[in-house]
Amino acid sequence: MEITLLLRLVVATLFGALIGLEREQHGRPAGLRTHILVSLGSCLVMLISLYGFTGIQSRDPARLAAQVVSGIGFLGAGTILREGTSVRGLTTAASLWVVAGIGLAVGSGFYLAAGVTTIIAVLVLVFLDDFGKKFIGRQMGRIQATLADQPGTLAAFCQVLGKHGVSITSINLEIEEEKEKALISLQVKGHNIAKEKIIAELSALPDIFSVKWE
Repeated sequence: MEITLLLRLVVATLFGALIGLEREQHGRPAGLRTHILVSLGSCLVMLISLYGFTGIQSRDPARLAAQVVSGIGFLGAGTILREGTSVRGLTTAASLWVVAGIGLAVGSGFYLAAGVTTIIAVLVLVFLDDFGKKFIGRQMGRIQATLADQPGTLAAFCQVLGKHGVSITSINLEIEEEKEKALISLQVKGHNIAKEKIIAELSALPDIFSVKWE
């Protein structure tokens, strides 16, 4: 019994570490340690459900497991950040939910399902991000511009971006009142972006002093 319990806890730790390591490398709010702890804790809860109430005749091992599935949502919500008009952290929240399921599977001795799920999750996190950037054509970048602090100038600037299918995920605006200028920095993304054409159209707008795409 002791060897079985120890084995399951170790396996849950390793599976959680595999997914957490990928999140750690990308600098996500929930990284290696968080994923290990979620997987390990879920495994422990499952073990308690199975072996912790031996003196009780009627017991339901699924009850504690169900609490883990619902409770992990609160932890996942803490990894979701809002930056301007964009939302980050959904993938990390989903990975925590998957890790919790892996921990429960290992705790119940369902090693095959836990192992396959871990492999698939790592492959999704590692390879699908690059696949999306290469084959779907999504591009991201940052535009920095200096423009006159006049009504309608920023709206015209954003209208050009919208015409080319460029989405603004975050924006930072600084006003220099003495010079009557505005400094803007926009994080943008889009599909098959024609950077040179967009910069040319932005530069041709009245009251636009400089435009740089990084």
